[in-house]
Amino acid sequence: MASNVSLPMNYRAQFQSPTWPPKPPKITRIHKSYKNLHFLSVPANHCLSTPLLSSSSFPLITKFPRNLLPFHPLQDATEEHIIEDIDNSMRNHQNLENLIKLDLPTGHNRQIIRQELSERVLIHDPPWISALFFKGLYKIANRELKVEFKDIEKRKYNLLRRRQIRQETEAWERMAEEYRCLVKEMCERKLAPNLPYVKGLFLGWFEPLKEAIKKEQNLQRSKKQKAAFAPHIELLPADKMAVIVMHKLMGLVMVGHEDGCVPVVQAAVQIGMAVEQEVRIHNFLEKTKNFQRKKTITDAQQSLGREKEILRKRVNNLIRRKRLIEVQKLLKNEEMKHWGRDTQAKLGSRLVELLTETAFVQPPVNQSADIPPDVRPAFRHRFRTITNNPGHKIVKKYGVIECDPLILTGLEGSAKHMLIPYFPMLVPPKKWKGYDKGGHFFLPSYIMRTHGSRKQQDALRSVPGKNMQKVFEALDMLGNTKWRVNRRVLDAVESIWARGGNIAGLVDREDIPIPEKPLSEDLREIQQWRWSMRKAKKINRERHSQRCDTELKLSVAQKLKDEEGFYYPHNLDFRGRAYPMHPHLTHLSSDICRGILEFAEGRPLGKSGLRWLKIHLANLYSGGVEKLSHEGRLAFVENHLDDIFDSAENPVHGKCWWLTAEDPFQCLAACVNLSEALKSSSPHTVISHLPIHQDGSCNGLQHYAALGRNSLEAAAVNLVAGEIPADVYTEIAVRVHEIIKRDSRKDPTTNPNAILANLLIDQVDRKLVKQTVMTSVYGVTYVGAREQIKRRLEEKGHITDDRLLFSAACYTAKVSNHALI
Repeated sequence: MASNVSLPMNYRAQFQSPTWPPKPPKITRIHKSYKNLHFLSVPANHCLSTPLLSSSSFPLITKFPRNLLPFHPLQDATEEHIIEDIDNSMRNHQNLENLIKLDLPTGHNRQIIRQELSERVLIHDPPWISALFFKGLYKIANRELKVEFKDIEKRKYNLLRRRQIRQETEAWERMAEEYRCLVKEMCERKLAPNLPYVKGLFLGWFEPLKEAIKKEQNLQRSKKQKAAFAPHIELLPADKMAVIVMHKLMGLVMVGHEDGCVPVVQAAVQIGMAVEQEVRIHNFLEKTKNFQRKKTITDAQQSLGREKEILRKRVNNLIRRKRLIEVQKLLKNEEMKHWGRDTQAKLGSRLVELLTETAFVQPPVNQSADIPPDVRPAFRHRFRTITNNPGHKIVKKYGVIECDPLILTGLEGSAKHMLIPYFPMLVPPKKWKGYDKGGHFFLPSYIMRTHGSRKQQDALRSVPGKNMQKVFEALDMLGNTKWRVNRRVLDAVESIWARGGNIAGLVDREDIPIPEKPLSEDLREIQQWRWSMRKAKKINRERHSQRCDTELKLSVAQKLKDEEGFYYPHNLDFRGRAYPMHPHLTHLSSDICRGILEFAEGRPLGKSGLRWLKIHLANLYSGGVEKLSHEGRLAFVENHLDDIFDSAENPVHGKCWWLTAEDPFQCLAACVNLSEALKSSSPHTVISHLPIHQDGSCNGLQHYAALGRNSLEAAAVNLVAGEIPADVYTEIAVRVHEIIKRDSRKDPTTNPNAILANLLIDQVDRKLVKQTVMTSVYGVTYVGAREQIKRRLEEKGHITDDRLLFSAACYTAKVSNHALI
C-alpha cells in the first residue's frame, strides 16, 4: 500500500517513477480576468511523492535535473492549493520505498528517509506574487461595488422619478378626491369636520361650484349657439375644474399686492392656463387606463377603438419600462393644439364668474337669535382707476376680483394647504431642446417667459436648434445643480417667525392699529387723520402680502427639508437672464431663501476655501466691513470668533451677533460652517455645502468704463485692481450730499429747495442712492428714480407727511441724476 505525501509548494510537480517527463508542459492561463496572477498548480489527482531526509529541518535540494518539474497553472487563484497538509505518518515505508526512486545529482547516493512530520510546511511566495494577487482582488471587488452602486442609484432615481411624475400629474386629482371625501364625511356625520381655515372655506365652496360647473357644461351641450369656451369647459370633470378655480384664485390673492384684489384678466388667464395644462395631463392619463367602453359603436368606431387599444397598450408598456421620452413621442400626434390666450381668458372668465356666484362667507355666528346670519359673497367684481399723478384726471379703469376681508384674516397661515405651482423637481429636469421642449416632465415649460406674446413665441420657434445650443447647455447646467435645505437655518427662521417676526428682515406678524377718527370738526385734523388712516392701511396691506410670501417660502422649505436633494428647472426672461421656474424658495430670492438653501453636494474647504469662507462671512456682515482689504476682513473675523461660535451653537437664545449683519440668515449659515471647520481637528478637510454669491460692482457702469477705456471710471467700479475695493455708490452718495449741503445754505425765500435740503441733509447715505445709480444705465426714468428714493425715505421713517415725502423724493431724484453726470 502506497502512502502519498503532498509537498506544500507554490510551484508543484509530480515525481513520476520510473522516468521523468522529457519536457515540462507549457504554462497556460486559465482565467483571463486574472491575467496578472501567475499562480501555478496541478490537478487534484496529482501529488508529489518524495523521500524525506533524516534532518529534522527541511533541506532544500539545490540542484535538480533540468526537466524535473512539470508546472501546471493554478485552477483558481482563490483556492488554497498553495498550502497543503503533509500526512502525519508514513505507515508503510516499504511500499513507499518501492514506489519512489529518486536519482539524485552526481555525488549523492540514493537515500530513503523515514520520518513522521506533524507540522505544516510553508514556502512563501515572492513579494510580487502577493502584490499582484491583492491588486487583482481589489480590481474585482471595486468593479463589483461600482456595478452595485450604479444599480442602487438607478433604483433610487426611478423611485424619485415616479414621485416626480405623480407630483406633476396627480396634484389636482388628489385635491379633488380629498374634497369629495370631506363632503361625503360631512354628509354622513351631519357635522362639518375640524379643518384649517382655508380648507374650511374650500369645502364650503366646493360642492356649489362643482354643481354650477356641471350645469354650465350641460347648458353648453344643449345650446345651438354655443359660447366660445363651450368646447373646452367640458374637457375636465366638474370637481377637478372646481378645485383648480378655487386654488388658483386664492393663490393669486396670496401673492398679490393690491389689498386682496386680483386683476380680472390675470385671474382669467391663469385659471385658463391651469385648466388647459390639466386637460393635457388628464387626456394622457385617460389614454393609459385599462377600460372598456360600454356603449355600442359602429364598425368604423370599432376600427378606431382597436387603434386606440393598440396605442394604449404601447403606452402602458413604455410606462412600465419607464421610457418617458418614447411615451411623449408616441403621443405627440395625439396632442391637441395650444388654446391661445384668447381661449384661456374666455374660459377663465366664465369660471371666475361662477365662483363669484356660488362662494359665500359668514362671520362667526352671533349668539342672539334675533339677528339673522350675515352671509355675504366671498368675491366681488369691482373697477379700479389708474391715475398718472395725484390731482390728474382719470385715464383708465380696470376690473379686479376683490375678496372679502374675512378671507384675508385667515389666509396668512394657510400656505401649507395651497397647491404650489412648479414645485422644485426631485430628479434633474429634462434637457432643453426647443422652445417648449425641456424642464418639467409634464408641466408646460417654455425656454423664455413671453407673457402670451405671440410674436415672441413665433420668433423663438423659428430659431434653429443649433443656434440655441449654448443657451440650452447653460440652462441645463443650472437645472442640474442639486440643492438641499439647511435645516439649522430653517429651524432658526421658524423659531423667530413663531415668536412674531419683526427681526432679521422678517416682517412683523401684527398689523399696526388704525387711528381713530378725531372728535373735533377741525378740517386740518380731519385731513391729518385721513392721511394717517390711509398710511396705516397701506402698511397693513404690505405686511399682509409679505406675511403670505414668507408663509409660502417656509411651506416649500418644510416640504423639502427631508429630501436628499432637489433641482430647479430654469428659463429666461426677455433680457436673457436665467431664473428658476419655481416662484418662491429660490437661490436668487431674498436673504431668508439664500440662507435656507445650500448645495446638496459638498466639497472639502481646502486652505484657500477656509480663507474665502472667512472673507465671505465678513462680506455678509457688511456695515462697512466689506469695504476693507482682504486682510482687514480676515482680521475682523478673527476678532469675532467667540461671537461666531455662539451664533452657531445658540442662534436664537444666545448673544445673537448674527442678527446685526446686513444679510443675517446667510451670515448665520456661514457662522455654522466656519464653526464646524475651526472646531475640527483638520479644518481644511471639512465638507462645505455653502453657496458663496459673488456680484459685479454695478455691471452697467463697468460696461461703460470698459467701452470708453476710462481708467478713472474703471477704478471706481473695480475693473482695476486696488488694495481696497472701490464703491461707486458711496462716491455718488458723497456727491449728492455735497449738492444738498450747498443748497441748504441758500435763502429759502428765493430757493424753495433749501427747505427740502435742510430736511434731507442727514438722511443721505449709500442705500438711498444705490438703486437709482444701479438702474440709471438701464434707462430708469425720473418717475422711476423718484419712486425708488421715496421707498428708501419711507423706510427711514423721518418724514411722516406724505406730501412732504413726495416733494423730498422729487428733489433727491433730480440731485441724484445730476450727480451721475
